Amino acid sequence: MATFLAYDDKGAGTPLVLIHGHPFDRSMWAPQTAAFAGSHRVITPDLRGYGASPVTEGIVPLSMFAEDIAQLLDSLDVDRFVLGGLSMGGQIAMECYRLFGERIRGLILADTFPTAETPAGKQGRRDLADRLLREGMKGYADEVLHKMVAPYAEQDVAAHVHRMMTATNPEGAAAALRGRAERPDYRDLLTRVTVPSLVVVGRDDAYTPVCDAEAMHAALPQSTLKVIESAAHMPNLERPAEFNAALADYLVRIGD
Repeated sequence: MATFLAYDDKGAGTPLVLIHGHPFDRSMWAPQTAAFAGSHRVITPDLRGYGASPVTEGIVPLSMFAEDIAQLLDSLDVDRFVLGGLSMGGQIAMECYRLFGERIRGLILADTFPTAETPAGKQGRRDLADRLLREGMKGYADEVLHKMVAPYAEQDVAAHVHRMMTATNPEGAAAALRGRAERPDYRDLLTRVTVPSLVVVGRDDAYTPVCDAEAMHAALPQSTLKVIESAAHMPNLERPAEFNAALADYLVRIGD
C-alpha cells in the first residue's frame, strides 16, 4: 500500500515512530533520529498539511492524522512499534492508541495533555485558524516563538523552530487547529494503557506545564516522568542530550 505522507525512515531494529507537533515538521526530530538510528528504525512522518505532505483544507480531526500514521506503517510493513509524539503529536499518539493500541509497544508523551478543549479553547483555535488564513504564519510565529522554545534557548534552535513555523502552509495549520478543537478527552484512555510509557516535559513549558505531565504520569499505569530542566515546550530540540538520555533509558527498560 502506498502512502502520501512524506517521511524519513532511518536505521534498523525496533521501529520508533515520532510524531511532530503544530506547526512543525519532521525535521524537529533530527536530534533523536541522529541519536537512535544506530539502534532503532526511526520513522518520522510529516503530518497531512505539514512539511512536504499534501494539504487538506477545511478540518482534519486527530483520527484522520492517526489513520494516516497507520496507513504509512502498513506501507512500510511495520506491525508493532514504539510511538512518541510532542504536543499535538502527543495527542495524535493518544488517538493512535485508542484506534490501534494493540500495535503499540510503548508510548512516549512529550509536552502534551489529554483533556478535551474547553468552549473558550475551541473558539480560540477556530479564531487562530481564521487568522492564519488571513495573515499567514509569520506574525503568529513571531509571537509564540519564545513560548515554543524558552527565551534563553540557543539561537540556532530558535531559528530552526521559527523556520518550521513560517514554512507551514496556513491551510494545513488551520485545518489541524479546527480538528484539534474537537478532540476527545483521553484521560480515561490513559488509565487503560497496558504498555510502558514515558512522560516528558520541559520545566518552563507554559503551554503544557509540569502539572499536566504529573497528572498524565499519575493516570498511566506503567509510566516514568522526566522533567527536562532549562527547556520550554520543545525539550527535544532545546536540550537534546537530556531528552535523548531519558528516551534511551526508557527504551532499555522496555527491552528495545
